[in-house]
This record gives sequence, C-alpha cells and structure tokens, in this order.
Amino acid sequence: MSGNETQVHGHCDARFTAVRRAFEDNFRERGERGAAVAVTVGGATVVDLWGGWADAARSRPWERDTLVNVWSTTKGPVALCAHLLVDRGLLDLDAPVAVYWPEFAAAGKEKVLVRHLLSHRAGLAGLREPHSLEQLCDWELTTQRLAATEPWWEPGTRSGYHALTYGHLVGEVVRRVSGLRPGAFLAREVTGPLDVDFHIGLPVRDSGRVAELIAPAAPAGSEQASVFAQLAPAAIAALTNPAVSAEVANTPEWRAAEIPAANGHGTARAVASLYGVFAGLGSHGGHRLLSREAAERVREGQGSCRDLVLGAGFEHETEVGLGLWLSGPDGSYGPNPRAFGHDGFGGSCGLADPEAGVSLGYVMNRMGPHIANDPRKTALVDALYSAL
Repeated sequence: MSGNETQVHGHCDARFTAVRRAFEDNFRERGERGAAVAVTVGGATVVDLWGGWADAARSRPWERDTLVNVWSTTKGPVALCAHLLVDRGLLDLDAPVAVYWPEFAAAGKEKVLVRHLLSHRAGLAGLREPHSLEQLCDWELTTQRLAATEPWWEPGTRSGYHALTYGHLVGEVVRRVSGLRPGAFLAREVTGPLDVDFHIGLPVRDSGRVAELIAPAAPAGSEQASVFAQLAPAAIAALTNPAVSAEVANTPEWRAAEIPAANGHGTARAVASLYGVFAGLGSHGGHRLLSREAAERVREGQGSCRDLVLGAGFEHETEVGLGLWLSGPDGSYGPNPRAFGHDGFGGSCGLADPEAGVSLGYVMNRMGPHIANDPRKTALVDALYSAL
C-alpha cells in the first residue's frame, strides 16, 4: 500500500483475498472512514480485518477491539433470544402475545401472535403519540405505550418494518418469560458462553473504545420533503417518532440505554459470531445454542409483500422470516435466496447462509444514507461469494 492509503490490519485466509480487496476498496473508492469485517466458515474465523479511524477527526485508529453502534443489525441477536425460549418450550410462536404480556391485549391486539412481533407484522411499526428520545430510553414507559396503542394495520396481514419498536416488543416478551430484559438475557445465555464482544446497553467501562458515528450527508430540504410526502402515517411513525441520528447515538445516554432494535454495540467479529449461530443451524464455535429445528425455523418465511415502511427501497417484494430478512430476489445476503440476515441503518450487516456454512459481520462508523444494502456491504458480500 502507498503511504496515503488506509492501513488494514488483521488476518485473511488466502482463499478469501477477494474480501480483503473489497474491504480495502471501500476505503479507496467508497468513502470508508473506520470499519471492520469478519467471516466465519464452519464456525472458524477466516477473515478478521479492521482499519481506518474511530473518530471524525482521524485522531483515534480503529483497533481490534473497537466497538461501534450497529443499529438494526442488533435485531438478529434479539431474535435469537426469543428463539432460545421457543426452543426450550417456554415461548409459543403461535400463542397470543397477551398470554405472556396481558396488558398487550388492549386496543384490539388480543389476537396478535408472537410470530407477528418477530416478523414485523404486528402493525405496531411506531407509536401514534409523540415519543421523545428520552422516553424511548425509558423501558417501562415505552412498553406501556406499546401495550396500550392500536395497530396501524390488521396484524398478520402485511409486514411493515418496526424500526425502533421491534426491540421493545420482542424484548418485553423475553422479559416476561425469562425475567430478564434482552440485554441481560443475551449476555447470560449467548455472549457470555460464546465470549462474544456485543452489548445491548453498553457498560460504562467499555465507553472508551466506542467509535464515533459520522452522519451521512443530509439530503436537500426539498428532496427530504418529497420523500416524506410519499410515506404513509405508519411509515412516518416508524422512522421519525422519535427521529434518531448519528449525533444521538454518540451520546452516553443512548449508549447506556437498552434499545434492542437499534443500539447494540459490537465488533465485526462479534456480529459474525452471533449470526454464525444461525449459519451453523444453532451451533457455533463448539457451542450448541439452538436445536437444528429451532435454528431452521428462524428463516421460515412469513409471506412476501411490499413492506409498508420500506417497500419503496427495494426492487422486488421482500420477505421477513421470524426475526431476520431473507436474501430473496434482491440478493441482499448473497445469491442463495434462503440466506438471511439484517442490515443496520447506515451500512452495517450480519449475514447467515447455512447452506454455505458462512456468516459475515460488517461494522463501520461513516454512515451512508441507506437503511439496507449499502454499497460497501454489497461489495463485501459479493466478494465473499466469489471466493466460495
């Protein structure tokens, strides 16, 4: 590398040189600031790379253990918590949510099923009443409001991305069944046993190694107004009530809060390990967390449609399984249409492909404008599959 290029650190098996090349190209050609990528095959790590800067001022190098907020890539680990309880016979996907959370039956939600929460089909993509960021950080208040509100559409009929509400909805069911919020449950049952560096509700002791998120370029006012004019009320509620941003996510309050739809902090290595549980059909790194049957159930499609919140952003109809998105005709997670994963706002990604036995984790701090399928992520996924 020439002196003015970003130094990439870590290791990459020779077979996956294309992934390293794509990662380097992200810095050269796609505006990457600081990032990491990891790939596992058969539970073994074959790519573990990082590079760039952990802050906007380029004063802190991205290190091996740098953490970063991964936004909605957090939803995969939250789904894993629910599936652990299903696998143990403690949670029934076809039971009404109100069986576990009686207050949830209010406002016509008595027939909403647990599977509807996992698949973004509950009709609760956002709250109807104004809900501030401070209130979002209040677990009891947010879950109480979700229990009391009425759905935006008939539950079970369509998917509509529950951008911020997903984590509190699924997480409160986890809490009602296990006695633990999802952050503590994940730590006890998954990240602790697997020694995975991923946190929902970041401990203060780890705050010094968190990368600073860098906001994407703001669209022109007229362009932004045009986009919002096309959104349905449910989509506006999902994406703006409350509005979140890089500036918000850089605050101590956001990092410390438990917002399981959007504020998991981890390394690419951690994301690859967590999604590796799905890629390994329940087993990763010598630990079996889920039965094969339970792990296969995660990608059980719940019906394809134009998503009521994100539909305009995809060329084809999309389909959500029980917690993660199927790769489908858009190839969001590679050429296998039954591969699955989750993207995070601005670029991050977790991918699982049981047929290939691979998982991928990609994290970064310079956010792009995309909710899904950022070009940097797509380049890494394409490179991975070219090497298989």
